[in-house]
Amino acid sequence: MAANMQVNGQDTKQWWKYGYVWLILSGPIAVIIASFITLSLALKTPDPVVDDYYRKGIEINKRLETKELLPAVEGRNHAVTPAEDTQP
Repeated sequence: MAANMQVNGQDTKQWWKYGYVWLILSGPIAVIIASFITLSLALKTPDPVVDDYYRKGIEINKRLETKELLPAVEGRNHAVTPAEDTQP
C-alpha cells in the first residue's frame, strides 16, 4: 500500500506522518517532561527556607525580650524623632 494514497480526493496518510501534528504536540509534551523534572527536583532537595522556622522565630522573640538589641532600637528611634530642645 502506498504511503500517499488518495481515496475520493482525500489524503490517507497516518496522522503521525504529518509534521504539523508533531509541531502542535511538542509544546504539551515539553511541559509534561518539564513538570516531571520539576517534581523530581522538589522531592530530592528539601526547601531550606522551611527548615525549623518556628524554633528560630521563638529564639528571635526571646532575644528581643532580653533587650539585647535595645541600643539599635534606640538609635533608630533617635534618628527619626527630632531633638527635644529644637523648636519647629
